[in-house]
Amino acid sequence: MQDASAQLVDVRTTAEWAYVGLPDLKAAGKEPIRSEWQVFPAMKIDADFAAKLDAVLAERGVGKDAPLYFICRSGVRSKAAAIAMTNAGHVSCFNVAGGFEGPPDADGHRGRVAGWKVDGLPWIQT
Repeated sequence: MQDASAQLVDVRTTAEWAYVGLPDLKAAGKEPIRSEWQVFPAMKIDADFAAKLDAVLAERGVGKDAPLYFICRSGVRSKAAAIAMTNAGHVSCFNVAGGFEGPPDADGHRGRVAGWKVDGLPWIQT
């Protein structure tokens, strides 16, 4: 992230953060924003997603023109979240298309074909 105001928004669930891991942005002096697009365990879209994320961004002093990068497991939920935030007035919303774990491989396993982890980007498990 070259722009100091850029933010990575992880829209996966609390369970995914806990059991699969998180992007590690320490080298950039940042921490991803965790904001569930679908709330675990019901997996219903959070109707207040945009308002909640706007509040977090305001706390961080991030304006509506700052680049926002959205990530989920494979790039589907994050795309929907990026669209929602664009509709909420943010002008630079981007989807991390491969997601954190990427698509399933021929055996149905994620994390082997594409995505943040496979691309060798830093991540941690808490």
